[in-house]
Amino acid sequence: MGLIYGYDIYLRPRNVARVLANLAELAPPNRGVPPLQLTLPGGERLVLPFTSQFKSEPVDCSTSGTLELDTSIMVGVGVGVDDALREYAELYGPAPEADGRVQIGYVYATIRFQSLLHPGYASVECWAATSSMSRLFARSTGIREVFTGLTAASGGVCCLFDTGDGGPEQVCWLNGETIQETVSGPRFPDLRALAATWSDPDARDQ
Repeated sequence: MGLIYGYDIYLRPRNVARVLANLAELAPPNRGVPPLQLTLPGGERLVLPFTSQFKSEPVDCSTSGTLELDTSIMVGVGVGVDDALREYAELYGPAPEADGRVQIGYVYATIRFQSLLHPGYASVECWAATSSMSRLFARSTGIREVFTGLTAASGGVCCLFDTGDGGPEQVCWLNGETIQETVSGPRFPDLRALAATWSDPDARDQ
């Protein structure tokens, strides 16, 4: 079995539409799939440039706890700035766009409207589709900045880098700050201790 690395974003349920809209802005400009019509649990509707389980039929999440999306993201490549991204583009393509960005995908996104870590928060788990992409996720500062930036822009409280194999998660973003901490370290002995640093959402945030 290959490597499956990813970034997990935690945010209040009211911000799920916001994070999905921000994720859509990272999509390739000319992805050849029909738009996906999505209804969120609260009834809000979105149109996204992705597929769900590789299908484009409308998805109603009003009675579902999870949503699966198949996505691609565009990431900037600067010579000498992020060698990992530049090497990935050279080895696996496609070639960078005119603006210097390169397409990374598939990225599989699982949205949990009630996260496994804290029931008052939703989560967006973005997983690399291949081992080469997983290694890129681990090495690239540009990829990390995409996901911490997505967390910040969407009102998230936490972003974790997760190797998916039971190893310690790395905290990349927490309560408005970019940080580098390891879960099972002295500051966060476990995930419960990490979640305890998030503010408790009240009824208005559900």
